[in-house]
Amino acid sequence: MSQFIIEVSTQEISREKEKARELRRTRWWKNRIARGICHYCGGTFPPGELTMDHLVPIIRGGRSTQGNVVPACKECNSRKGYLLPLEWQAYLETVRKQD
Repeated sequence: MSQFIIEVSTQEISREKEKARELRRTRWWKNRIARGICHYCGGTFPPGELTMDHLVPIIRGGRSTQGNVVPACKECNSRKGYLLPLEWQAYLETVRKQD
């Protein structure tokens, strides 16, 4: 699988991380994590254990917008890392085949 590469400047990364911090303070985000459900595994967690994950990571050109962030448990967020949604799905299929 070929990887999608995009150059993102450190200024853009800083700007998007600041937008993410602002988004975390909104009522919209607080309502999302209050549900307590990880977007990836569907597990239920206390709101304080959910992190904000960018579907398309900032480093890969993603933005800190409502349409690009989801609540994720720390384990799923760590495993997904900088993968794009298609790469993440391919990874999950590989893991399922090994089970």
